[in-house]
Amino acid sequence: ATGPSGVAGLLYPLLGACLWASVVGYKPVVIVHGLFDSSGDFIHLQHFINESHPGTNVTVIDLFDGSSSLQPMWKQVEGFKTAIYPIIQNAEDGVHFICYSQGGLVCRGILSTLSDHNVQSFISLSSPQAGQYGDTDYLRYLFPQFVKSNLFHICYTSVGQRISICNYWNDPHHRDLYVNSSDYLALLNSEKHNPNSTEWKKNFLKIKTLVLIGGPDDGVISPWQSSQFGFYDDNETVVEMQHQDLYLRDVFGLKTLAARGDLIICSVPGVEHVHWHSNDTVFHMCMEKWLV
Repeated sequence: ATGPSGVAGLLYPLLGACLWASVVGYKPVVIVHGLFDSSGDFIHLQHFINESHPGTNVTVIDLFDGSSSLQPMWKQVEGFKTAIYPIIQNAEDGVHFICYSQGGLVCRGILSTLSDHNVQSFISLSSPQAGQYGDTDYLRYLFPQFVKSNLFHICYTSVGQRISICNYWNDPHHRDLYVNSSDYLALLNSEKHNPNSTEWKKNFLKIKTLVLIGGPDDGVISPWQSSQFGFYDDNETVVEMQHQDLYLRDVFGLKTLAARGDLIICSVPGVEHVHWHSNDTVFHMCMEKWLV
């Protein structure tokens, strides 16, 4: 029979584990969805998080779902910011962001403009961080009369800039129009004059870690390297992040993060765009360790 000391021997490690979990505690995770998504699309990701980090408070922000995700990016930034702010305020040890696709750009807007955020890991999950320029199913659905080479006629107008995708449409053959017209991405990247650029950089650099996840078989983000701040030159040759002006000039902190050792690049082949948040390999390889 198991005596008192035997029972204690069984219980103490268990109690120790429980205490450890409550003392260490996992930071809350906030998930921001992408174009045409809704909060219900992230059940797998929530499951992965709760399996690997039990007790984690995971919130998928239920805003700008479906076609509402076409609303202007700054409007979405303000809406998501209002919803997320109480979570940030209640988390004294900070929170983690997982931001998917267009949501990754929304999160950059939040992190740049929110001076008292406490985001630890910002996980950008196949997000067009350097912009988008490609003929995709999304484009054919939204603008059936247009292809990538002539979409600038719509996107680089005041009407076009009321549509989210046009806020980060980056036509490498019309750089001047992009810089003059884009009132979102060109501002975030300080490609156009931004009087707040110093403050935005300071805010953005409050994050502890930036994780950039993407892969060559994505099929939507164009070029796929945009998910890691690579982009086309005017010959449509991809220039990697390290050779991009916004990195070299450390416009909003990428070079600083890299120097700190806090810029993580995670490339996974064989993953299509719609599967990034439901692929367990992606989760274990690229996200799990940054969610403690």
